[in-house]
Amino acid sequence: MPETPAPPAPLLLVDGFNLLWAGTFGFPAPIFSRDKTRELTGLFAFFALLRATIRDDLDVAQPEVLVVFDGEHGAADRVAADQDYKANREATPEALKPLQFLAPVKDGLDAYGIRWVEVDDAEADDVIATLAARAAGSRPVLVMSRDMDFYQLLNDRVRILNRSRKASQRIITADEVLTRYGVTPAQWPAFRALTGDKSDNIPGVRGVGPKVAATLLRDGLRLRDLPCSGRLAGAKGAAITTAWEDVLRWEAMITVRRDIDVPVTLGGEASPQLPKPADVVEKLGLW
Repeated sequence: MPETPAPPAPLLLVDGFNLLWAGTFGFPAPIFSRDKTRELTGLFAFFALLRATIRDDLDVAQPEVLVVFDGEHGAADRVAADQDYKANREATPEALKPLQFLAPVKDGLDAYGIRWVEVDDAEADDVIATLAARAAGSRPVLVMSRDMDFYQLLNDRVRILNRSRKASQRIITADEVLTRYGVTPAQWPAFRALTGDKSDNIPGVRGVGPKVAATLLRDGLRLRDLPCSGRLAGAKGAAITTAWEDVLRWEAMITVRRDIDVPVTLGGEASPQLPKPADVVEKLGLW
């Protein structure tokens, strides 16, 4: 009898810039070259955190790993829709410090057979959403990120891994979102449009907090059906009505795309294991 083919490895999609920023600014101590002339914190931390996550935090078999970076012009469409999108993010040399580690991080990934992708005109959120939708029919998918926008992807096959949380709470499920926030993952863009998202400079509706938004969206109500629902009463209802066109635009901005043309084919085979981060730095000749 022919052998039954092995099932594809679970897929780990890594939000590359999210991890790079977390490593650069959140690592316990700065890392320098031996002669103290080069800071290496972001590079060292990126591989340390990724290696530790794969080793300690997964509840699945060794995964196929793909790191996804934001394209240089990835936010253009959302900025065109709202010029305030992410306009609150600092562009000082200190704030952009992680970018100095981007090229060596990519070199390190290449050196150890960990694939990465960057689509020039797409944000990592949209690329990850597209790849998760493709893969979820055949295998479990984990998205490694602290970005709550990914909550809209959650279902029985897709989960989020947030390493900033306690070890026992790092894997986030659809059930947790429903229990904690009172909305389904599919309602997440509507929920955030009403309540706001500081990280992306989306203000939300003044006076509408998580409890109010969850009550308005109860029973799976779609945002566009809210005006006909009879739920927009009182001052908060009036505030939503006044801001309605903005709310719809914010929901569209928060909603990830799942139709990006991503130039990568996922093979379903487990990625090579990463060595210690010091070995990565050594291989790149940066010590």
